[in-house]
Amino acid sequence: MEYYSDRTMTRQVSYTVPEEMAKGSLIGNLAHDLGLEIKRLTSGKARIFTRDSDEYFELNRETGVLLVKEKIDREALCKKTTPCALQFQIILENPMEFYSVTVQITDINDNPPTFEKNEIDFRISESAVTGAKFALETAVDLDVGINDLKSYTLKPTQNFALKLHNNPDGNKNLEMVLQKPLDREKQEKINLVLTAVDGGEPQMSGTMLVVITVLDANDNAPVFTQQIYKASVIENSPQGTIVTTVTASDADEGSNSKIRYSIRNTLDDVRTTFKVNQENGEVTLIGNTDFEESRSYQIHLLATDEGGLTDSCKIIIDIQDKNDNVPEIHIMSKSTIISEDAKLNTVVTMINIEDKDSEQNGNVKCYIDENMPFNLKSLANNFYSLVTDSELDRENHSEYVITVTCSDEGVPSLSSSVTLTLQISDVNDNTPVFERSSYEAYIVENNTPGVSVFTVKATDADWNQNARVSYILEDSSVNGVPVSSYISVSADSGVIHAVRSFDYEQIKDFQFCVKAQDGGSPPLSSNVTVKILIQDQNDNPPQVLYPVQTGGSMVAEMVPRSADVGYLVTKVVAVDVDSGQNAWLSYKLQKTTDRVLFEVGLQNGEIRTIRQVTDKDAVKQRLTVIVEDNGQPSRSATVIVNVAVADSFPEVLSEFTDFPHDKEYNNNLTFYLVLALAVVSFLFITCLVVIISVKIYRWRQSRILYRSILPVIPYYPPRYSDSLGTGTLPHVYNYEVCRTTDSRKSDNKFGNAAKQNLLIMDPSSTGTMQRIHSETSILDEPESPLQLKPPHLFWTDI
Repeated sequence: MEYYSDRTMTRQVSYTVPEEMAKGSLIGNLAHDLGLEIKRLTSGKARIFTRDSDEYFELNRETGVLLVKEKIDREALCKKTTPCALQFQIILENPMEFYSVTVQITDINDNPPTFEKNEIDFRISESAVTGAKFALETAVDLDVGINDLKSYTLKPTQNFALKLHNNPDGNKNLEMVLQKPLDREKQEKINLVLTAVDGGEPQMSGTMLVVITVLDANDNAPVFTQQIYKASVIENSPQGTIVTTVTASDADEGSNSKIRYSIRNTLDDVRTTFKVNQENGEVTLIGNTDFEESRSYQIHLLATDEGGLTDSCKIIIDIQDKNDNVPEIHIMSKSTIISEDAKLNTVVTMINIEDKDSEQNGNVKCYIDENMPFNLKSLANNFYSLVTDSELDRENHSEYVITVTCSDEGVPSLSSSVTLTLQISDVNDNTPVFERSSYEAYIVENNTPGVSVFTVKATDADWNQNARVSYILEDSSVNGVPVSSYISVSADSGVIHAVRSFDYEQIKDFQFCVKAQDGGSPPLSSNVTVKILIQDQNDNPPQVLYPVQTGGSMVAEMVPRSADVGYLVTKVVAVDVDSGQNAWLSYKLQKTTDRVLFEVGLQNGEIRTIRQVTDKDAVKQRLTVIVEDNGQPSRSATVIVNVAVADSFPEVLSEFTDFPHDKEYNNNLTFYLVLALAVVSFLFITCLVVIISVKIYRWRQSRILYRSILPVIPYYPPRYSDSLGTGTLPHVYNYEVCRTTDSRKSDNKFGNAAKQNLLIMDPSSTGTMQRIHSETSILDEPESPLQLKPPHLFWTDI
């Protein structure tokens, strides 16, 4: 027993083995013959791929040898076809490879020659001449080559000799030739033994009994019009189709000229596929014809007359192919998951195509759907590989359903398809993206620490862990303080919490960066800017700037008894450090000595007379003004304004010094008051002269400024001016507060439409009275006349 291998081609190996080998028999060392290592067979999951349903071989991955899996019968597998070979492929994965293997099956002499019948009868006339030929049925030997049928013998040989004819087409005709005339009277029946012998070792044979009945004379045999007939039929033609008609004639008359037709074929499928009409010689289709199983048939016909004389002919019937087989798609190996960063031309699937039809009917082309990042490449021997053709993106397509369609070129064309599902696995190639390019959030001051302020949200187009977003507060500072002492960010939810309570008066807004980072490896991130705006609360009450409330002294505003209705007594000045409507102030007169004498402006805080002052009005008037803001809830502050209604200082002094004290104290007080009055009068005159001089000087400077085309820049004290006139102070008034270490000796100057004087009385002093004047603003018109008002008073209750 010999094995042959052919390694002339690096990707193909061939073996030759005899049939009927026992299961498990060694065929060859496939790993050695292919030049593969044993571990490559194991890691590549080496396996056999065959188109046939029966697998006759198996591959041992551990040793790399090819073994017989099932007993092989060459006659059942290939019949008379030579050589008889089985082809299959060895498939390897990671990376994907395949090798072609051909195993040729050689014949052994395991089948003897066989006749279809054990006995055959001939009716031969005694008048048959020497040399008359009688066709005998040939034997069939399923073996091939030297094991095939070799020779025949016919015994006894007194009357007949055996003659074997070799036809040009390779077939053999066996004839029995009459060597000696027959004599019915001597021998009515003759029994001959026909033996067929093959050429195998050991030699095998088969026999058939030939019984000859000698008849009376019939000296003419039938003769066919043709020795060879040719016909064709399309495969799968319906039963009953007439293929052809043969004709034979006999020169005899009567019953000796009546001819019967019959088929001589033995041990093949001709008789199950065709039949001949015994009377007229029509050959009819009675079975199914399949071009893929048999492409042609040879029918041997016999024409026999009543006298037993015969003639034979042959019909060659060609089966025409019909496109009746769809292409068969075999998946050799496939991947179900591929990474989205796979390189171009990565093999996804390998397939094999087979169409049993021939010529154009068997030419197959395969294609896949358009607009897919894949390409179907054609390899040799109807093998295709599906490879990546462009870059993959899981975020656009996480799954592909690929339909491979194969069509032949027959008319009409037949096609088949197979659907492949391919999952795209994710890689971390997308950064988190915030819903907005920047965020603004609002929080009311005096918040509770830990309260939720705002939520930032980022999404990642990746999947699973690569799309899991964490939020991180970037390091930065606000006014030199780390931003982490102001706010914190939840890593999982992106919720921003206030760490401390905010004060709008200290910080109005701040901004910071939040980083969104995914869970990939390496992680990807993006930043967004968040701006926190602090909203004001009404948490500060109004603050009264004027009149100044001293500890032991009280400010007194002087109102002459000749004052008209609407006389401006003074103006309450207050501010609120809050903002917006929380800083909108309103003034109300809460309590007064005489309610019908004074009123206060709701918006400007101006205290004016609402009627004519009379002599009956008390000199000492005490007003309580409440200042309220517009917040919710509202906050307020109160201020006491003392007003002296008098035309002269002595009248005021007499009123405000009328207190129950001892006599010695009153005498001292009188002395000090007189002294103070004298000093104040002197100072008043001096200040009046200075004021008049300054006004004249400023009037002249103002004229110079008007003549030059230079812009006049108005002066507003910081923080207490309102250019729009809608806040605490109207823009037509300017105020300047000058405070000393002793608040009772502080000065208050403000510009108004009219000038005001101030009178201070303090019993702790030496009784000196000081006149402090105010001057008009530089914005006053130079033509405005200088006006004087009665002095203001500070007094202390004793």
